[in-house]
Amino acid sequence: MAALFGSRVRRLRTAAGLTQAELGARTHVVSSRITQIERASGAKPTLGLARALDAALGADNLLVELWPYVYREAFPDWSRAFMTHSERAVSIKEYAAHVVPGLLQTEAYARAVLSVGRTLNNQEQLEERITARLERQGRLSAPGRPELWVILDEAVLRRPVGGQAVMREQLERLLEVASESHVTVQVLPFDQGEHDAMGGSLTVLTMPDESEVAYTEGAHYGQLIEDSAEVRSFALTYDRLRAAALPPLMSLGMIRSVMEGNHRGAKVPSRSERRRVAQEQLQQSGGRQLRGGGGRVPRRRARP
Repeated sequence: MAALFGSRVRRLRTAAGLTQAELGARTHVVSSRITQIERASGAKPTLGLARALDAALGADNLLVELWPYVYREAFPDWSRAFMTHSERAVSIKEYAAHVVPGLLQTEAYARAVLSVGRTLNNQEQLEERITARLERQGRLSAPGRPELWVILDEAVLRRPVGGQAVMREQLERLLEVASESHVTVQVLPFDQGEHDAMGGSLTVLTMPDESEVAYTEGAHYGQLIEDSAEVRSFALTYDRLRAAALPPLMSLGMIRSVMEGNHRGAKVPSRSERRRVAQEQLQQSGGRQLRGGGGRVPRRRARP
């Protein structure tokens, strides 16, 4: 796809009677960058550069439409399939076992995460992956943005990915994003013990036609699940994780506590305390009380 993109740029540039230097000047890059793109020999173009090339060459959005297929080549096949679905999803529900989900990562945190792994081949590919990840985050602020519900394992908060400074910035980012009306963040504390998704991360996507797909991922693999029975099973697993996690307000309190450096002092509320806060939140929103196992029971009638 990068070679196809480059050949289209070269053909359009030639038809416009422009040299590589002239096209570079119009798109604010050096001529060698145009050479790399046309030969598919350097880092893949960013979305911003694809738009600039499209406008300079009068390509009628051809290059912009090609760009997603170009940048996906920086990722393994199984990751590309997931990204294709997530770009169309109207609802994204994620359980993150090890690292902050890509949609919520800062650039420094993303660089630290993407710098390791067996699927990374070179520095150019690293830069491509970072650029692609940051571009994908634009969906959260674009028209038609999806509803995002994220459950973070406590390990995600306590592992200082990239060092303490990078981690602090990342936790600040979580607190900032969680204030948005379409984003919910919960923390699953260690004291919840074992659960069905311990093997890796889990994502459930709801598509525009209300169908669902699930995606599971480990350090070096991923699997997209489309069979309806299997997807229902994974959706139930996610609902159980959501019920076991801290309520959103307590989750943000725990993130803030860890961010402030209270790693040992970040108190995890007891089960009874979590239940009390959850009931208060439900009552404030007109909901019903919860059973100990997560079921609902009607409110008691007032005595005459």
